[in-house]
Amino acid sequence: MAALPQAIVMPTVAAIYHAYEQRANSWPRAHLGASVIGRECKRALWYGFRWAKRVRFEGRLLQLFDRGRREEAVFVAALRAAGIEVYEVDPETGGQFRFSDVGGHMGGSMDACASGFPEAPKTYHVCEFKTHNAKSFAALKAQGVERAKPEHATQMQCYMHWSGMTSAFYLAVNKDTDELYSERLHYDKARALAAIALATRIIQSPEPPTRLSERPDWYVCRFCDYREICHQGQIPEVSCRTCAHATPEPDGAARWSCARYRCDLLLEVQREGERCGAHVFIPALLPWKAVDANPEEGWIEYEIPGGANIRNGPGGWASRELTANAELAGDTIVERLRAEMRAEVLANVVANRRDGSEADGTSG
Repeated sequence: MAALPQAIVMPTVAAIYHAYEQRANSWPRAHLGASVIGRECKRALWYGFRWAKRVRFEGRLLQLFDRGRREEAVFVAALRAAGIEVYEVDPETGGQFRFSDVGGHMGGSMDACASGFPEAPKTYHVCEFKTHNAKSFAALKAQGVERAKPEHATQMQCYMHWSGMTSAFYLAVNKDTDELYSERLHYDKARALAAIALATRIIQSPEPPTRLSERPDWYVCRFCDYREICHQGQIPEVSCRTCAHATPEPDGAARWSCARYRCDLLLEVQREGERCGAHVFIPALLPWKAVDANPEEGWIEYEIPGGANIRNGPGGWASRELTANAELAGDTIVERLRAEMRAEVLANVVANRRDGSEADGTSG
């Protein structure tokens, strides 16, 4: 019997991956997470908090992330089998233990808390569960969590600070061999407060911090989700958080305000961004030099390489136009068509212009 030909990705596997992609929420989290505040690049954290880009993952990676979440129940069961008393649900809410700070703009969810560890039987610990591949697990065993995974250590310091516990228990598994590694950490108040202070600066900053490196091929930058925005001048996505009118307020539960309309911005509204018609990019998010602005009319003018000037905002280029076709900003033909036809540049105009069709990508 002849063997059936094998596709690179079998249809059923592709369907499983597609289902993960369909279920995925592509919008970034609303808060700055304790799980990321210990990462090396603070500029990337600012981009993430400001929703500069919706990072979309392929189905295989989403399944991998889901495995990490499912593994938490396995860790809890293993600890209980070893005689450890584990609490993974907050009795007040019926969900995970959640913490927030900096006016609700920073936060995180603790995997569990537990007591009865042989190392310290009477002490309650923050519990953090992680899965590692073989290479990462080997580094963890050789260096310890502080050196191998400093962002995990910082995350636990935040949880200890918020919960009032003074110890943390880190439990990790090698996904290739099922070998376990554990480590206890003690509360470091100075480190926890430093992390919260850093989060406060990032949240309150109207502009991104300086780059980690000016080299786009630097190992951290090369694999960063925001590399194209940070180093290559890609225009960010449109939401209230990339708008110059929006501000994260220090009071309330993760409250954002709009200076243009003098109102608070609900989370759903923040995602719509452009629907109000007044979105104007934070100047530091664009790769051009701002040369003029009119706060009353709500536009900012930029000098484009080559000598042309354009306006972002009412009466000029809408932010969604720049996101779709920034390379046409200042193009004399496009600018003439926009003015004469009162047209808007749509997402397919770049392809049309390259094919020699000048007007097909505009809409009156």
